[in-house]
Amino acid sequence: MINAIVFDLGGVLIDLDIERCKRAFREDLGYSDIDEILDACHQKGFYSDLEEGVITEDEFRSRILAQARPDAGPEDVDRAMWTLLTGMAPYKVELLKMLAGRYDLYLLSNNNSISMRRCREIFSESGLPMEEIFKDLFLSYRMKMLKPSLRIYEAAVASIGLPAGKMLFIDDSESNVNAAVKAGLNTMLYKPGTDLKAAVEARLKELGE
Repeated sequence: MINAIVFDLGGVLIDLDIERCKRAFREDLGYSDIDEILDACHQKGFYSDLEEGVITEDEFRSRILAQARPDAGPEDVDRAMWTLLTGMAPYKVELLKMLAGRYDLYLLSNNNSISMRRCREIFSESGLPMEEIFKDLFLSYRMKMLKPSLRIYEAAVASIGLPAGKMLFIDDSESNVNAAVKAGLNTMLYKPGTDLKAAVEARLKELGE
C-alpha cells in the first residue's frame, strides 16, 4: 500500500524552458557561459554548488555578474533564472488536490533559494500554496546534498518516517529515479509534456492502489 507520494518539482509539476532561460542569460545579462552550468536535469559547476548549498545567493550572483554586462545587477540575475520556470498546468493543481485526499504529499527537489521564491509564487498564483499541499519540502540547498546521491533519499525517507516501500517517488530524470530505486522507493519516471495525471494513475494501479 502506498501512503505517501514524493514529487520532483521542476519538469514534473512546474514546467521548464531551458532554452528560454539560456537566452535570458545571454541576451539580457550578456553572460555567455550559461551552457557550462545549466543543464536539463542536473546543473553543473557553481550553479550546482548553489543548489547544494555550497555557495550563497550573493556568491552565485557575483560569479555571474563578473562576466555579465557592466550595467547588469543582482535583480537581473534573479529574473534570468526565473525564466526557466514557465508555470504549472491547471490540471496538475487539481491532481495534487485529489491526491492529497488519499496520500501524504512531499517534494524532493534539486533547487536553490532564488528559484524557490518564484516556485512558491507559481503555486500561490495557482491557488495552492506549497505549505498547504505538501507535508514537507526536501530541498537540496537546505539539505546540503543533491539527487542522485543516495544520501538525500535516505534522509527524506527517515524524515517522513514511513518504510520506503510505502512511498512513490516521481521524477523526470532517469538517474534520479534509478537512485531512488536503490533507496527502496517505488518510482515513476515522468516524461515532461505528457499527461501527468494519467501516468500517476496508471502507476498507482500497477502498485495495487
